[in-house]
Amino acid sequence: MLPIVHFESVRKTYQMGQVIVDALRGVSFKVDSGDYISIMGPSGCGKSTLLNLLGCLDRPTSGRYFLGGDDVSQMEDDALSAVRGTRLGFVFQSYNLIQQLTVLENIEVPLYYQGRSEEESRERAHKLAARVGLEHRLTHKPSELSGGQQQRVAIARALVNDPLVLLADEPTGNLDSASGSEILTLFDELNQQGKTLILVTHDVNVSHHARRAIRLRDGQIESDMQR
Repeated sequence: MLPIVHFESVRKTYQMGQVIVDALRGVSFKVDSGDYISIMGPSGCGKSTLLNLLGCLDRPTSGRYFLGGDDVSQMEDDALSAVRGTRLGFVFQSYNLIQQLTVLENIEVPLYYQGRSEEESRERAHKLAARVGLEHRLTHKPSELSGGQQQRVAIARALVNDPLVLLADEPTGNLDSASGSEILTLFDELNQQGKTLILVTHDVNVSHHARRAIRLRDGQIESDMQR
């Protein structure tokens, strides 16, 4: 079976004025379906660059990135946008919810951009709201929710397209310890149900929920350990 994610000697170089920055220097790894991975490392190690590449928000300078067996490393912008909308789910530290929309409407947003019918979108959003424990908050706006509840909405929105991979960037960074623990329990449950998760974090406690830990240093993989 093909891996869900395959990075093959990926390099990413940025030009900042007269200075060339090697953000990633020949990174190679594979992610199989159902993996639960944390990506860690000190500031400036390449975590954000790696996440941007994984999320098809940027392209490698060289090397190849296969997602679901397809080489996405040199796709044009429109094709990359379609990949982001159908094959990837994103969970951000700051939730990135639309303040004017209700819980249900926020969850539906990705389906709207795919042109799904209102009936289909509403049904799927209802199911995912229940899955993350927010079926009693469907008509609330983000400002009426706690941080933990807002992150649950963000997770439901990330799942609405049934993505190949769920990418999370410091998903508990804005939460208190109790809310953060609830979100990590939800991630654990999603993984147990078969969802592939990749978490970028600086928090060792968050990392310990994953079953595999990749540590970056100076743009390279320093270690890749199964737990």
